[in-house]
Amino acid sequence: MGSIEAQRTITGWAATDPTGILAPYTYTLRNTGPEDVYVKVICCGICHTDLHQIRNDLGMSNYPMVPGHEVVGEVVEVGSDVSKFRAGDIVGVGAIVGCCRNCHPCKRDIEQYCNKKIWSYNDVYTDGKPTQGGFASSMVVDQKFVVKIPEGMDPEQAAPLLCAGVTVYSPLTHFGLKQSGLRGGILGLGGVGHMGVKIAKAMGHHVTVISSSDKKREEALDHLGADEYLVSSDATKMQEKADTLDYIIDTVPVFHPLEPYLSLLKLDGKLILMGVINTPLQFLTPMVMLGRKTITGSFVGSIKEIEEMLEFCKEKGLTSMIEVIKMDYVNKAIERLEKNDVRYRFVVDVAGSKIDQ
Repeated sequence: MGSIEAQRTITGWAATDPTGILAPYTYTLRNTGPEDVYVKVICCGICHTDLHQIRNDLGMSNYPMVPGHEVVGEVVEVGSDVSKFRAGDIVGVGAIVGCCRNCHPCKRDIEQYCNKKIWSYNDVYTDGKPTQGGFASSMVVDQKFVVKIPEGMDPEQAAPLLCAGVTVYSPLTHFGLKQSGLRGGILGLGGVGHMGVKIAKAMGHHVTVISSSDKKREEALDHLGADEYLVSSDATKMQEKADTLDYIIDTVPVFHPLEPYLSLLKLDGKLILMGVINTPLQFLTPMVMLGRKTITGSFVGSIKEIEEMLEFCKEKGLTSMIEVIKMDYVNKAIERLEKNDVRYRFVVDVAGSKIDQ
């Protein structure tokens, strides 16, 4: 199908200032071009990054802002040069909707590291028009940044995989940590952390959940299938577990000391940072030097990794643990997310909220 001549006016829920309060906002989508896919949004997950962005925690927010980058929807129309998708397909859109296609990362198909990447929201397209996310009735997205949701996977279950799922899957793959028999730690049991437990267990790892309190022990062990649970304030237990882990996935999105967790790593162990934190972290260099340990980071995942991760989750029968809400509850959900009061991911039923009516 060719370019759609008329721009569509749609409704999303937007933040208009750093209070981060979301309210209905009407705007126009860019025209559907030859490479574009027009998607009617079914649902969208709520990520901790959404909270950072709507509150301007990183000092880079532009308003009005429609958040949401764990988007699942139905293809309504496709551009004339789109061959991978057709009307009726259930598809996903993650954190990135554009890249330069010419730099070293782009040529290696790891476009999430392109310096000119375009975010799903709080960014601008090359024509200067602002990007808006999945807390809206529809999106128009370049086909390169759209993935098919495997048949039989519920849209609400798939949504958190597009960020939380691939955020864990990507570093395990990249750093050679997919083989069975490894001992891994998951620090923080939120949206990303709970998927970390599930994916690492499906890879055959012995998984220890590390948390600041004992309150999630039963959930971690009985519901998510973790092998051990470690409270970081229990100095005796932390000492007993020193030098036992091959890696730790650190999902904590607020300032925290690194030394206690570095001590848990074996020789050549890796501490992989996932949380977006706007204050500097600190550690003593001997904690790294004396075990040849690595402090590194990883950012979401590429389109290819998302596709691979979705197939992995389908094959292993992995699903995210979610609480489905309507759009009119979204501000309360964000308040609860800030208090870590969700098990483990809010997903907005966008289609069921009928926000365009």
